[in-house]
Amino acid sequence: MKPLDTIVNAARANPRRIVMAEGEDARIVKGAVRATRDGLARITLLGRKEVVLRLLAEHDASPADFGIDDPATSPRLDGYAAAFHQLRKGKGIDAVAARRAMGDPLRYAAMMVRLDDADGTIGGAVATTADTVRTALQIIGPAPGAALVSSFFLMMLCEPHHAKKGAFAFADCGLVVEPDAAELAGIAVSTAHSLATLTGQVPKVAMLSFSTNGSAVHQRVEKVVRATELARAADPSLAIDGELQFDAAFVEAINASKAPGSVTKGEANVLVFPNLDAANIGYKIAQRIGGAKAIGPILQGLNKPANDLSRGCSAEDVYDMIAVTSVMAGDLTRQ
Repeated sequence: MKPLDTIVNAARANPRRIVMAEGEDARIVKGAVRATRDGLARITLLGRKEVVLRLLAEHDASPADFGIDDPATSPRLDGYAAAFHQLRKGKGIDAVAARRAMGDPLRYAAMMVRLDDADGTIGGAVATTADTVRTALQIIGPAPGAALVSSFFLMMLCEPHHAKKGAFAFADCGLVVEPDAAELAGIAVSTAHSLATLTGQVPKVAMLSFSTNGSAVHQRVEKVVRATELARAADPSLAIDGELQFDAAFVEAINASKAPGSVTKGEANVLVFPNLDAANIGYKIAQRIGGAKAIGPILQGLNKPANDLSRGCSAEDVYDMIAVTSVMAGDLTRQ
């Protein structure tokens, strides 16, 4: 079974309430219709009712199968505005500004999640990553004990030309620009947990560098070595190696030559890059040259799921992210 099928089946087995902030976008509605028909989630679309209904009609979808809510006219608006005022009044937000803020679909969706009117939210088809993440941090907030909110991409290598097949997590490709050693360790531990939650795979973590086992001496290498030590201390059960070059992390024969005694043995499925430059470039090379399917950025470290879409996303990307978000929300309900 392909790893994406595993995620879709897990979502179908425990469908959660997912709110789509950008319900007036045709790609969002097309992906949501397919996800609803496949039983992956119970979906609320935010937007002007007449626009959402028109888009649903284009797919012969019944409005009764969806929640449809316009933040500007919703009966929930007063309560959400009061909650946002209480949450942000220490930052200078008065009641008038709070009501205006809750008219924004991205913030409204996040408040639905915060107040348990939804289990997770998805945005980013129209909004920027910065707006999506900022809103999630302000309203949903970090998970208890989480020192850092970070992101990862699920990279699906499932095509015939892929010599090695499966799901691989690349982190952090979208959020933390220049993590220090402690932050890098946190990203590694969080991403390992996320991969296990979504795919059921046993995580094997490689902390990537331009050096393998001391082959180069540089302060950037030292950061990765220190991060590896901190991640091991944070989760002693984790199979983690570092510092490793990508080939040593990914190819068994090269791992055996460059890193004898490695616990991941060249079978890493969690690839932690040293900074955002490397991670963002790396996932896009894997996607555009290697033909990997990229799902993300998926946010981790939040109190409840809030995930981001690329503004260039397709309806298929929306469908995939609905499945991922539903599984993440289901995992929280079991904790």
